Amino acid sequence: MTVLILTSEEDVTADMVVARLHEAGAPVMRLDPADLPGKAVLSARYAHGDFEGHLSVNGRVLSMGGLRSVWVRRPGEPAAHAAHSSAWLTAETRQALFGMLYSGSTRWMNHPRNADRARLKPWQLRAAHLSGFAVPPTVFTTSPRLARQFAEEHREVVVKSASGPPPGDPTLALPTTLIGPDSDFSGVAAGPALLQRYIRKRADIRLTCVSTRLFAARKTAQPDQVDGRYGDTGHTWEAVSVPERVGKSVHEYVAMAGLAYAAFDFAEDEEGFWWFLECNQSGQFGFVELETGQPISEAVALWLAQRQAGRGQQWRGRR
Repeated sequence: MTVLILTSEEDVTADMVVARLHEAGAPVMRLDPADLPGKAVLSARYAHGDFEGHLSVNGRVLSMGGLRSVWVRRPGEPAAHAAHSSAWLTAETRQALFGMLYSGSTRWMNHPRNADRARLKPWQLRAAHLSGFAVPPTVFTTSPRLARQFAEEHREVVVKSASGPPPGDPTLALPTTLIGPDSDFSGVAAGPALLQRYIRKRADIRLTCVSTRLFAARKTAQPDQVDGRYGDTGHTWEAVSVPERVGKSVHEYVAMAGLAYAAFDFAEDEEGFWWFLECNQSGQFGFVELETGQPISEAVALWLAQRQAGRGQQWRGRR
């Protein structure tokens, strides 16, 4: 039974998990959907009431009957590397690849249907609220008047992108910025803006959830720091325990979202309280593992290599 990892060729985080799987003797196939068609070949056949599906990468063949689990890490757009790429070819390739994978009963980390919904920031904040997290007051709007009213109410407001940093080098981008009620809000009419009450924080928290296992790390922030993802604070990530109420909310959130993996970002305020900022369903964990020594890659490999219920003893990783 083989683990299929959908990701780009240069993915150091995936490399860490692949190494763990190899150590345990768990077969792995790695595929970037961008290489299909071309370097990779697929075939699915429905005949006489039966289904046969196969993937071939670098001469190695994987049958859908031998598929243990699928990890959707950082895959490229289907057919992006094809000799004659096009939007139509991408759509056709996505239909073929994911239609074939969906036809099986494999385990997903994470299923694309659930992952697509989990990427939507308004849905995230609603799910976070229902799960019991502390969520800063937030507004999404294309109304300059409402944006100004929000800023006047909360005084210190962060404006940021809902979808994250755009790929490539775009002519228009929105960095996370601290603003006040005297700012010019006219540009809000040009596209949806996300405004959130600024949390004065003493640390950033990254909490990685792998099924039921939680790994939390803390990095001290600078007093005037707005976005903890950028800039050198002079501090490193350190492993910390998870408050009971936060752990309970994490488990409720991932159950609601249907996720096997999730990376949560929190702002720890001056009183030590954790505020929910976002949840990335395919967030990086390599930098946290390297600095804290937390066995996150091993936990991911363990989950991917487990046999499904009723199919025998589960694979066990190193201890």
